[in-house]
Formats: sequence, C-alpha cells, structure tokens
Amino acid sequence: MTVLYIIIAVVVIGVFWLIGGYNGFVRLKTRAEEAWADIDVQLKRRYDLIPNLVSAVKGYAEHEKGTFDAVTEARAKATQVHVDAANLTPEALAAMSGAEAGLTQALGKLMAISENYPELKANENFIELQKELSDTENKIQAARRFYNANVRDLNMKIDMFPSNLIAGMFNFAKKEFFDLEDNQEQRENVKVSF
Repeated sequence: MTVLYIIIAVVVIGVFWLIGGYNGFVRLKTRAEEAWADIDVQLKRRYDLIPNLVSAVKGYAEHEKGTFDAVTEARAKATQVHVDAANLTPEALAAMSGAEAGLTQALGKLMAISENYPELKANENFIELQKELSDTENKIQAARRFYNANVRDLNMKIDMFPSNLIAGMFNFAKKEFFDLEDNQEQRENVKVSF
C-alpha cells in the first residue's frame, strides 16, 4: 500500500512539474512575441516620422535631392519587410536588420545635411521632429534590448536540463536575436549632430 502511495505521489509531482514547465515556456514565448510587437510599434512610429522630417529639410535644401531619394527609398524598403512574431526565422530577421541599417544610414546622412543650414537647425518644426526621431530611436533600442532579453531567457530555458525535456516534448523552438547588421560605413562616415 505504501508503494502505491509513493507511485501516486511521484506521478502527481511529475504531472505538476510538467504543467509548470509547459506554462513557463508559454509565458516566455508570449513575452518574446509581445516584445517583438513593441519593436514593430516603434518602427512604425519611426516610419511615420520620416516623411515629415524629409519635408522639413526639403524646403531648405532643394539641391540635396539624392539624399532625399535615398531616405525615401530606404524607408520604403524597411516598411516592406514585415516579420511576424510567430515566424522569426534567421533569414527574415537578417532582411529586416539590413533594411533597418540602411534606413539608419540614410537618416544619418539627412541629419548631416541639416548642419549646413543654420536656419533649418533653428526651425521649431525641424527641432521637434529631431527630438521625436531621437526619442523613437531610443525606444527602438530599448524595445530591441527587451526583446533580446526575453529571447535569451527562452533560449536558455530550452537548453537547460530538465526543462529541455519539456521543450522537446512540446516542440518549443529557440527564437532568433534581433541585431542590426554591422555596417562599418555607417559607423565611421556619418556624423550626426543634434
């Protein structure tokens, strides 16, 4: 009789462990997807600000058409790359990362143009747009860090024993980190002053 109670206790503990482990994975997966949605929101905000910023600079720098076209083209490329939180493949993240790096580089060149136009730098509308863009860039970085932290937690739990047993049973898969492509030209050549 005592053996039966021990077996029942072990089974009950095993079931509760399995349920707790499964729920933990669901929680981590949901947090990573929620964090990805936050990145999406901040990127959309960025995309919405860019046409206003380009318009503000255009009025002062008519002969900088190539830069305006580059910013517009980079924005168009970035808005076309959409990655669903449930389908974060390395290829999709690489495409998005490349598009975002191109947009960041184009925006840097646009901001560098403003240095040549003191009256533009004094324009209240331009100053406000710069502040909003800077704030948005900071929010994108924070959202990216939050997403990567959640992905790290999920990936670690998938790798760690004994939770890796539950991950394997229920097909929980690792997620990819979101890093912008390393673009040396962007780091070295663009001078942005706010």
